[in-house]
Amino acid sequence: MDFTFTEEQRAAAEAARGVFAGVAPDAVPSPALTTGAVAEGFDQELWRRIGGADLLGLLLDEGYGGAGLDAIALCLVLRESARVLARVPLLEHSAAAALVQTHGTKELRERLLSRAGRGEVVLTVAGSGRSGHDPAGLAVTARRDGTGWLLEGVQTAVPWAYDADLVVVPAHTGGDRTVLALVPRERDGVVLAEQISTTGERLAELRLRAVRLDAADVIEADGAWEWLHALLATGTCALALGLGEQVLRMTSEYTGKREQFGYPLATFQAVAVQAADRYIDLRAMEATLWQAAWRIASGAPGALPVSGDVAVAKIWAADGVRRVVQTAQHLHGGFGADTDYALHRYHAWAKHLELSLGPAAAYEEALGDLLAAHPLS
Repeated sequence: MDFTFTEEQRAAAEAARGVFAGVAPDAVPSPALTTGAVAEGFDQELWRRIGGADLLGLLLDEGYGGAGLDAIALCLVLRESARVLARVPLLEHSAAAALVQTHGTKELRERLLSRAGRGEVVLTVAGSGRSGHDPAGLAVTARRDGTGWLLEGVQTAVPWAYDADLVVVPAHTGGDRTVLALVPRERDGVVLAEQISTTGERLAELRLRAVRLDAADVIEADGAWEWLHALLATGTCALALGLGEQVLRMTSEYTGKREQFGYPLATFQAVAVQAADRYIDLRAMEATLWQAAWRIASGAPGALPVSGDVAVAKIWAADGVRRVVQTAQHLHGGFGADTDYALHRYHAWAKHLELSLGPAAAYEEALGDLLAAHPLS
């Protein structure tokens, strides 16, 4: 495994830094100060800038106007977006488009991918299941209905559902088989019920009541959901890393300026030790992230399936980002609880990322099952 990024990957990260440079994390009201969502929809102007920088088609082939890059490049861009809490469905949209390219039919690819790469059609993914704790693939049923499909069920906490044109929904057909349905938001039988994340962003409970889809809108490839889930979880780890790095930077700047007893807080051993521990957390988050992204990008074999590397990365990301923001709040003292200061929003986003697609405990259990099935010897 080589952690050296390619020239193309570095260029994608540099382009992302340019696009996100003008985004102010404290420009959006704190969720603690609102009775509902902090905004009706995502940042449309930023979305257009991301599309203009060709960052929406990172994983798409050049034939669809994409950059032909991989999961590592996407994670580098997501890392930059999280530093400024960018309010855009970049992860879900990119992962869904990559799913269509990898597992969709030729007709579906030609109909969607070029438009998705330009941001003209917005995609998201329902990956939380019915309650947020049960498997997403079991929350919705799909059965044949003539030449098409009929969907019934509920998915909770769907990100950006009110803004997306299509929602990728995993659904089970019986037994162990899972298909992925591309459900239009405006289709008959689709009902959205508003939910609010800890970030203050609008989520939706997606209720599917006898929703009919054409066969062309359902991806039946074996392993497609597992592949998509791995990419989403790894992208979530990249977001957690970028957020955590920015929070530690904010903490370093604050403790370097704030004085007690005539000395900067950063010179006190107790403060320095806590900051050092969080730096170690971030480096572990980074190493496990790139391992998982590399496995997805390269398809290289390993002692465990790729889901094992993803589980390790998500465990570190979930626990690590929580420790980073908690330490930051502690070292900022009362200033850290000020809702006019951006740290408050970073803490709220960190909690959302910690629990997205399942908490650390769920991945620890999954990792244990993998180790039992694939003993390392």
